[in-house]
Amino acid sequence: MFEFLFKYPSVAFSKGELVLLGSWPAWLLPASILLTSASLALVLSVRRTQSAAAVRDWRLGVIWLLESLTAAVVLMLLWQPAIAVTELKPRQNIVAVLVDDSRSMGLAEHGSTRESQAVRALQAGAFAELQKNFQTRLYRFDAALTRVAQLSDLRTATASATHIGAGLAELVTQTADLPLGAVVLLSDGGDNSGGVDRSAIEALRARRIPVYTVGFGDEHVADDVEIEDVVLAPRALAGARLSATVKFQQRGFSGRKSTLTVRDATRVLISREVAFAQDGQVQTQNLLFNVGAAGAKTLQFSVTPLAGEANRANNTLVRLVNVEPDARRILYFEGEPRWEYKFIRRAAQDDRMIHLVSMLRTTENKIYRQGIEAPQELADGFPTRAEDLFAYQALIIGSVDAGYFTPTQQQLIRDFVDRRGGGLLLLGGRESLADGVWGGSQVADLLPVVLPDTHHTFHRDPATVSLTAAGEDSVICRLVDDSTANAERWKKLPYLMDYQDPGRPKPGASVLAQMHDHGRTMPLLVTESYGRGRTAVLATGGTWRWQMSLPLGDHSHDLFWQQLLRWLVSDSRGRVTASVTKVSLFDEAHAQIAADVRDRDYRPAADVRVTAHILGPNGISAAFELNPVPNSPGRFQADWAAPTPGLYVSELTARRGAEDLGGDVVTFQRLDGVAENFHTEQNQNLLRTLAASTGGRYLTSQDLAGLPRLIPYSRAGISVHEIKELWNMPFGFLLILALRGAEWWLRRHWGVV
Repeated sequence: MFEFLFKYPSVAFSKGELVLLGSWPAWLLPASILLTSASLALVLSVRRTQSAAAVRDWRLGVIWLLESLTAAVVLMLLWQPAIAVTELKPRQNIVAVLVDDSRSMGLAEHGSTRESQAVRALQAGAFAELQKNFQTRLYRFDAALTRVAQLSDLRTATASATHIGAGLAELVTQTADLPLGAVVLLSDGGDNSGGVDRSAIEALRARRIPVYTVGFGDEHVADDVEIEDVVLAPRALAGARLSATVKFQQRGFSGRKSTLTVRDATRVLISREVAFAQDGQVQTQNLLFNVGAAGAKTLQFSVTPLAGEANRANNTLVRLVNVEPDARRILYFEGEPRWEYKFIRRAAQDDRMIHLVSMLRTTENKIYRQGIEAPQELADGFPTRAEDLFAYQALIIGSVDAGYFTPTQQQLIRDFVDRRGGGLLLLGGRESLADGVWGGSQVADLLPVVLPDTHHTFHRDPATVSLTAAGEDSVICRLVDDSTANAERWKKLPYLMDYQDPGRPKPGASVLAQMHDHGRTMPLLVTESYGRGRTAVLATGGTWRWQMSLPLGDHSHDLFWQQLLRWLVSDSRGRVTASVTKVSLFDEAHAQIAADVRDRDYRPAADVRVTAHILGPNGISAAFELNPVPNSPGRFQADWAAPTPGLYVSELTARRGAEDLGGDVVTFQRLDGVAENFHTEQNQNLLRTLAASTGGRYLTSQDLAGLPRLIPYSRAGISVHEIKELWNMPFGFLLILALRGAEWWLRRHWGVV
C-alpha cells in the first residue's frame, strides 16, 4: 500500500534527500504558500459579512485551513519535488546471504526446524529475486563462516556454537576488495560469544554495508525450565559452608514443583524442593552447603526435568570452585581476661582451617600468648613491622583502648586492611569502640560504623538478638539451612550478657544482626568492605552465654564464630593472586590468565618474573611467562589457547631474582556444545540492534518477500545517484481530492455554497 501511494518503498524516503526540480528558486515556494494563505484569509474576511451566520465563528477558520492546505499541496507539486537517493548498480554488486547453522536453529517449532523455515523463506522467491539484480553469495555460519553452493546444503544445523560478530568480521575481511553491497543474516540471534563485537560493527559501518537481519524462532519457548545463572565464590576453604545463588525460570509449568540439586561428581551436597512461579518470572534460590575437601571442584547445579520438557540440557549448569587446603592465621588481641576470649578460642580450635594466635593482656605490662608457632613470635608485643603483621590473614581486637597502640601500629592496622587485604573485627567491651576512643584513631575510617561521640556506651545488661533481611541471607549467620527457620532460631538464642552502642552504620555497610534492650534496637553485627580487605564490628562481649545456656550438643555458638572467622579470612590473599577473565570458556579456546603480585609489604611488585604452568586433560602441559600490564604496576597477564575441552589447572609463581614471592593456583574449563542449549528463544533485541547499527532493518520471515526492494538503497559497493520524481505520485492527487471533498462536505453540512 505504501508503494502504491508514494511510488517507492519507505526505505527510499528514509535514506534519500528531498529536492525540488522546478526552475523557480526554492525560497519562493514557502513565500508563495504564505502569500496564498494570506490572500485566502483576506478574501474570506471580506466575505464574512456576506456569509451566513453559521460560518461567522471558528468554522470560517476550518474552511480557510482546508483551502490553504489545498493550495500548499498544489504549489508543492508545481515545484516538482523528488527524492535524491543512492542505489546499488544492478548486477555489479555482491549481496551476501548468511544462514545460521548452529544447533539452536535445529530446534523444531511449528512442524519444522528454524533452519528449514529460513531455507523455505528464501526459496519462496526472495533469493531468486536477489539473484536477478545482484551477485549473490551464500554462506552458513556458526563459530566460523563457510561458503556453500546452494540452499539445499543448509539442512544440518548441528554446530555447537554461534559467533555472529566473528562471522561478520570474517566476511568483511574476505570481501575487502570486492563490491559488497549488503548482508542478509538469517538467525535466531543466539550468540554464544557475549554479543556482536563492536569492532565488527565498526568494520561494517566503515564500508557503509547494511545488515538486514531476519529473525526465526519463538520469542518465548514453551514447556521449558532453564537455569539462568549460578553465582558463588570461585575459592573456598576446605570444609567451608559455601553460599550459592541460583537463578532459574520456566514456561508452561507454573504452580508445579521440582528439585534443585547440587552435586560434586556423584555426591549430593544439597537438595531442595522448589515451586515454580508464574511463567517467565526469574526465581532465586540461596543455597548453603559444605564444599568438602580440598581440590578443584566441578559442581553441578541442576533442576530435575519435568514430563513434557523438550529441552532438558538447559536444566544443568556447572561451576568451578578451587577449594584451598591451607589453614588461615588470625591474630586476636584481647585487652583483659574475659569469658568471650575463652569461648572464641574454643570455637576456633574445632576448625582445622583456622589457626587462632592470641595475645591476652593479663596485667598492664604482661602479655599471655597462645597458638604461636615459635617462641620468638610476638615476643616483643603487638607487631610494629608490616612483614610481621601481614603474616596473618585477619585481626581481631577485643576490649582494649586505641591508645594502647602507637600511631605507627594504628597505621599498620590500616595498611593491613587497605593494602594487605586482611580482615578486621572489633568486639564490644569495657574499653572498646567509643569507650576506647577508637573514633578518634587512625583506624576509625576502616570501621563500618560511625562511633558515638559519648562515653559509657558499654552496658552490662541483657539484650536479645534478631537477624535483618541481609543477615538471613548471610553465610555468617546461617545456623540452619532454611532461611525462615534460621531467622526464628536467632530470635530464640539466649540473651547476650552485655552490649555496646556501636553508633550509626556507614553508607555501604551491611547490618546483619540487631540487639534489643527495653524497646531500643541497635546494630549488633555490621560488616563492610574497605580497600582490598573487609571489616566488621560485633558490638558485644557476651556471645559466650549462648554456649553456656544452650542445651548440650547445640553448636550454634561455635558455628556462628567459625563462620564469622572464615568470612574474615576468605578474601585475604597471598602475595600472588591468580585469576582468569573467564572461568568457563564456552565454545572458545582463548583464556586470559592474570596475576597480581605484591612484595613483602604488599606493595605492587613490578620487577618480578611470573611463570604459569598449566596442566590439562589428556596429559596437556604448557609453561610460559606472563607479561607486565602497562600502567598497572604489579599486574601481569598472558593469553593462552586451551586446545581441547576439559578442566585446566594453572599454577602461577613469582620470583624477584633469587627471592620467591609465592604462588597461586587458578582453574578454568573449556566447554564445547553447551551454550547452544541455553536461551534458545529468539534474541530479537540483538538482531534489531545489529540491523539499526549498520543502517539495515530487522525483518520477520513474512517480510522477506519485500527484501529485494529494500537492498538497492545502499551506499556500499558500486552505487549511483538516482532522482525519483514525486510530483506525480498518487498520494498527492488523492490528498488534493480529500481536502477539496472535505471542504465541499463541510460547506454543504453548514449550509454554505
